[in-house]
Amino acid sequence: MEERFLISLLLDFYGMLLTKRQRCCIELHHENDMSLGEIADELGVSRQAVHDNLNRGRQLMETYEEQLHLVDQYQERIQLVKKVKEAIKKDKPKDTILQLLNQLEK
Repeated sequence: MEERFLISLLLDFYGMLLTKRQRCCIELHHENDMSLGEIADELGVSRQAVHDNLNRGRQLMETYEEQLHLVDQYQERIQLVKKVKEAIKKDKPKDTILQLLNQLEK
């Protein structure tokens, strides 16, 4: 998975668990494509502080994902929904569609 997309998903699920500064640095860097220097100027801090906040925030979100698997579960549900749609388009038997829907309920 592309790194920017992964960071965006992690932010969606775990961003509120970060400090305001960590979340801000990650959003500015990954979603607004700002450099460390630009973020440092914007926030009135050093480039090192931005770097530290980016790394710490990402480590925290990755730790949360390792423990909770919310992003993984979300991606699995997306794939199951695609399979259900394909099964409906291809006029698959009802049992196949019901089996996929049951997997979504887990």
